[in-house]
Amino acid sequence: MRFRRLPKNIDEGKGVYNMSFDRLIRKIISMKNPTVAGLDPKLDYVPEYIRNEFLEADGETLKAASKAILRYNQLLIDALCDIVPAVKIQAAYYEMYGHHGVKTMERTIRYAHLKGMYVITDGKRNDIGATMEAYTAAHLGSVSIGSSECEPFGADALTVNGYLGTDGISPLLGVCKERDKGIFVLCKTSNPSSGEFQDLLIDGVPLYARMGDQCEAWGKETIGEYGYSGVGAVVGATYPEQLTELRKRLPHTLFLVPGYGAQGGGAKGIAGAFDENGIGAIVNSSRAIMCAYKKEGCDERDFAEAARREAIRMRDDLAENAHF
Repeated sequence: MRFRRLPKNIDEGKGVYNMSFDRLIRKIISMKNPTVAGLDPKLDYVPEYIRNEFLEADGETLKAASKAILRYNQLLIDALCDIVPAVKIQAAYYEMYGHHGVKTMERTIRYAHLKGMYVITDGKRNDIGATMEAYTAAHLGSVSIGSSECEPFGADALTVNGYLGTDGISPLLGVCKERDKGIFVLCKTSNPSSGEFQDLLIDGVPLYARMGDQCEAWGKETIGEYGYSGVGAVVGATYPEQLTELRKRLPHTLFLVPGYGAQGGGAKGIAGAFDENGIGAIVNSSRAIMCAYKKEGCDERDFAEAARREAIRMRDDLAENAHF
């Protein structure tokens, strides 16, 4: 497990820039671990002893479910924070529990930051004009209330859908630069039907590659000390050839790589996501980490340590087979 060569003028991660993805890459290098743990919880994933505590107190309610999930998340974060650099919060899994779930999402983000973790909100937001400005303020920015500036969620990065074009991305770029934030734009997603549109050719070039080119263009003014801009791309582990192709095509675009593990993406196929320096990508695993205790068949009270064991196994698998 090694990073073969770092770019010039880097001194222990101290550079001219203080951009979001520089901070993330620094953590990846420090921990020798290019992974992000997805916290995409369903109530069924939560061990019974935690569920029962809150269901007995608040009944079979959205409030009880959300409080149980928060406890579950906090214990997972405690077990992972010293070996995994980042967590990814899938907003849908919190919104499904109404306003109580959204509160749990906000508290989970705050708790992960308290433990020193980088936080990606997986919201896949997409709109234009004032509406996109509102999404940006909610997830990466702040809201003015009288003389105060309040930060609603405060994630470090947000996944976005770029298929409305520059109108949907521009509101994000200023906030990313001013507030030290990043975005990951959907490019070649990991789902089986992604090719129905993303593989369509435009003058002989696949649409996903065109989107990647736009990521390079959108990020050109935010190149950080490691050579990557504040505009990243989502490229699935389930498409290793495209991963390798896009890594060569997009030298300044950091990849968020979903699809490892539960969706079938393997470590060897992910190798092409990393550059010659051993950086350039962060690989997500959600269910495999959160539900590791079920796969192991261990006591449910050992769920957090089981998650830790799976995170270490994933880290070592990537080091051995992806050669990051």
